[in-house]
Amino acid sequence: MEVALAFGLLVFLFVILGAGLWIGLSLLGVGLIAMEFVSSRPVGDAMVLTIWGSTSSWTLTALPLFLWMGEILFRTRLSEDMFKGLAPWLNRLPGRLLHVNVIGSTIFAAVSGSSAATCATIGKISLPELQRRGYPESMAIGTLAGAATLGLLIPPSIIMIVYGVAANVSIAKLFLAGVMPGLLLGTLFMLYIAVWALFNKDKVPAADASMTLVEKLYASRHLIPVVALIGLVLGSIYSGVATATEAAALGVTGSLILAAIEGALSWKSFVEGLAAACRVYCMIGLILAGAAFLTLAMGFVGLPRHLAEYIGALNLSPVALMLALAVFFILLGCFLDGISLVVLTIGVLLPTVEAAGFDLIWFGVFVVLTVEMAQITPPVGLNLFVLQGLTKYEVTYIARAAAPLFAVMMTAVFATYYFQDIVLWLPNRM
Repeated sequence: MEVALAFGLLVFLFVILGAGLWIGLSLLGVGLIAMEFVSSRPVGDAMVLTIWGSTSSWTLTALPLFLWMGEILFRTRLSEDMFKGLAPWLNRLPGRLLHVNVIGSTIFAAVSGSSAATCATIGKISLPELQRRGYPESMAIGTLAGAATLGLLIPPSIIMIVYGVAANVSIAKLFLAGVMPGLLLGTLFMLYIAVWALFNKDKVPAADASMTLVEKLYASRHLIPVVALIGLVLGSIYSGVATATEAAALGVTGSLILAAIEGALSWKSFVEGLAAACRVYCMIGLILAGAAFLTLAMGFVGLPRHLAEYIGALNLSPVALMLALAVFFILLGCFLDGISLVVLTIGVLLPTVEAAGFDLIWFGVFVVLTVEMAQITPPVGLNLFVLQGLTKYEVTYIARAAAPLFAVMMTAVFATYYFQDIVLWLPNRM
């Protein structure tokens, strides 16, 4: 009976999500119905306490601050300057300026924390420039779609903050754990571009005029602001000077100073950035509240227990469990955004994951990697939607262009499983 009810509730949830109802309201509504069926506890009391507990965490304060920092930087010339600083160093690499998508996304991810913000910011400057220079559009779009997912993995990462709160693990350690996998994934993306370029030499435009070392170094001055901001945010965390929340406040302060120095800070841009960050955080906060209440309701229904018993009865080996969870997250990511996916599933899956002996810091990076893959899979791939808005191409075309990058990410998932020190070496030395 409990299993049938839980299954029915999940089917109902997907139906109303597919109908276009807000995700947070969908989660709250299904949780409300579930509590009415299975619990004699006053539903209103349970809802108020659960929502308050899920949204009043001090750690969660870092989330709107990092969102605001990304919005401030989105309105500056930071991305354009970054392109000017990187381009002279990439002319001699196979694939040439296609690598700007990867390196630019890696750098901007370290000051943004959002995959969509990274995709939009880098795309606005790199796609027109690559098109003007004659690079194949499918490669430019596909590599940007994949590389922008680094906004979820390289700290400061919004989804890592959400996972850290849900799993009750150190966000600072999660940030550290994401550094080496992020660099690994960026390297794999660049390797893919280089291999493609070697087999398609006729499709890569000729190199720009060569520059002397002094000229390259002079052009690199454009990278100083973004490197300084990365050093301020991440250095304050890793040195122990600041918590993730305090570092986020430092990042907002630094981004405001950068915007003021560039002349991009006005009362209008200040208000627009703050309003945009508030809108996104309110959406995320509603999802967090709805997911927390639905998790409580599913606990009363018994879904976590039944799921744990079912997976346990399968007697899966650790690698089989990892593959099953990867498929589970990728499929669910086809219909839910990353933050919804994390807050909706982590509470249910953690007992099973802990019983299998997985480190929760490692598992957090594993979840982020699989959620990254869902960012470029239709029908609800957020990066696909962002690129559709930038390029006006169909989502199916963009998804096909990004498909090879999906395979590269799967390679990274296996690498971090078989060599877990890629994830755990830095946090274990924190």
